[in-house]
Amino acid sequence: MSHVTRGASELALDETTVTALRAALKTTADEVVQAIIDEVPPYANALSGHMGATIRRAVRTALGHYLDLASGNAAGGDGGDAAYELGRGEVRDGRSMDALLSAYRVGARVAWRGLAEGAVPAGLPAAEVAKFAELTFAYIDELSAASAAGHADELAARGRAHERHLEHLARDLLAGASPDVLLASVQRAGWQPPVSLTAVLLPAAQARPAYRVLDPSTLVLDDLPDATGVLLVPDADRSHILRQLTDRTAVVGPARPWTRASASYARAVRARSLSSDIRDTEDHLPELVLSADADAFADLRARALAPLRTLPVTTARRLEETLRQWLLHQGRRDEVAAALFVHPQTVRYRMSQLRELFPDLASPQRVLELTLAVGLRDS
Repeated sequence: MSHVTRGASELALDETTVTALRAALKTTADEVVQAIIDEVPPYANALSGHMGATIRRAVRTALGHYLDLASGNAAGGDGGDAAYELGRGEVRDGRSMDALLSAYRVGARVAWRGLAEGAVPAGLPAAEVAKFAELTFAYIDELSAASAAGHADELAARGRAHERHLEHLARDLLAGASPDVLLASVQRAGWQPPVSLTAVLLPAAQARPAYRVLDPSTLVLDDLPDATGVLLVPDADRSHILRQLTDRTAVVGPARPWTRASASYARAVRARSLSSDIRDTEDHLPELVLSADADAFADLRARALAPLRTLPVTTARRLEETLRQWLLHQGRRDEVAAALFVHPQTVRYRMSQLRELFPDLASPQRVLELTLAVGLRDS
């Protein structure tokens, strides 16, 4: 407190004045606390009982330290440290910076009145009263600044801790952690679980900007492998998400109960691996189903379409596409012909070839296998 220390060196309070002021310390401290209770609503019920006694002692200590400075018996520093910790404690008690500064303003006024009532009768010269007033308010201003710094630092620290807890929760969700682990993460993060979560996969650089246009309870990670970011959007309006992300390279997974957000994330990841053109996984469910087990799908195709492998490649491809359209259009020849841009008679001829290759083409089991086998065109 260099400014206050310099001011104190210019003010020489005599022993009589200091003794009178010390005698008034307890009363002045009590008056300060009572004025804060009366005039600053957030403190109306905060300074009673044990807490009130602690605050009164703190006020007396601060004023006592001030008198040490004013009488040239201290170098300063302790008061600022205590005020800094007071500011941090106010955050923990849920009070705002405005409330804290209001308390300081009220305290400064009442403290000066109490100190002046002790100093003037003790014979402090009129010329020194102005210096004493200036020093008093400078001291309290510096305490106020120290408390404000403590308050701001505590808020910043809590913000960083909260951010880390939210990120930890998001990682637990993506990892498919157990309900017990997830509930513990939720409590640490102070996050209200929604009914569902929808995973949105996008480049890491786009994650934070996209997050700002979505629900503020959205969880965000932007440091996944391959420069990938993910958003976990609570109780999402799917059409709204897609509109908001129109200009971004995003893949939107399905909505899932919040404890199963990993399933939404896994589907979005798999959709991205299939094609860079997929945005809404709900529009590509057949491809996702048929690609869920690539080896099984390859084995199914090999077995179901084995008769075609005896033909020349060009013929086999032509008949496979005809079979695909026949299955999709449920055997309606004119519709199959239109889809293939051929004459219906051509469809009839090709289907006669296919029936020779697949004698059991009318079997439900054969239809199922062939439908799955030709459900996706060869890439």
